[in-house]
This record gives sequence, C-alpha cells and structure tokens, in this order.
Amino acid sequence: MKLTEKEADKVVTFFKCRSRIYKKISEITALCGAHILFICFSSSVKPFSFGHSSIESVVNHFLDNNISPSDDNTRHLVETHLNERINNIIQQYNEIIRQMDASKEKEEVLAQQTKLLNGLYRTRSRKLAGATLMLTPRDPVQLNPLPTNTNEDGHAAFQSGSSRGPRD
Repeated sequence: MKLTEKEADKVVTFFKCRSRIYKKISEITALCGAHILFICFSSSVKPFSFGHSSIESVVNHFLDNNISPSDDNTRHLVETHLNERINNIIQQYNEIIRQMDASKEKEEVLAQQTKLLNGLYRTRSRKLAGATLMLTPRDPVQLNPLPTNTNEDGHAAFQSGSSRGPRD
C-alpha cells in the first residue's frame, strides 16, 4: 500500500474504504451483538462516525457503565421510524388486497358474461340449424320430383321410341 498522491483519488478511496468498514462493523454487530463506535476524519478534516446501536448509547456505555445502551433518545426515534415504515407497508398490503379482490370480482363478472354469450350463441345456432332443416327436403319424393310425363296411377311413362310398355 502506498499513499495516493491526487486529492480526488484520495476522496474516492476514502469513501470506498469507509463504506466497506461500515459494512464490516454491521456484520460484527449482527453476528456478535457487539456495541461498536467508529469515528474517522477525512483528509479535509470532516468527521464521519458510525455506531451501533447508536453513537450516544456506545459513548454513554463507555463513559459510565451504569447507563444501558437502550436509555438514549435515539432508540425512540428509530422505533418511531420503524413504526411508520410498518404502517406504510400495511397500507400498501391492504391496497394490494383490495386490488386483488376487485380483480376477482371483475373475473367473476366476465365469466358470467361469457356464459351468457355462449348460451346466446348456442341458442342462435340451434335456431339457424332448425330453420335450415325446415328448408331442406326430407322426403325422397321431394328430393327426386316426379317426371313430367306420368300416367294416371303416378307411374312414369316412357317417352323413348320403344314399342314396348312397362313390364308387368
């Protein structure tokens, strides 16, 4: 490791390293339950700090062992913020449930309308089929109309040049 020469590079490196340190501190507190306070100063002498559970609670715990880390006012602010977020999430959840219920109602209405339209379609198809059957001849005599030359008893008369008549 060596010292970075350019000021802009120093600032970038500082912020990258600081975020990695904050991440490691968070891991240690989560895994071990430790109370950690981290203070550092940038090259421009600007202070940066990170404390878990809060800076005040860690300092109070360090200075006077009688004060517990949960006795500070920061905890109240954090709990208020968390309660607001929880309420917001509950409102979003309720809105999603309301939208889902409305969607189910629309789906049911569409299903009913589809059934109705299908029933109307079937009824209309049956009526059209019935009308077509009424127009279609069903009697074989209607299918083959009688020849124009028939004798009295309805038998066909031969018109060709045959001298014979129908065979009996």
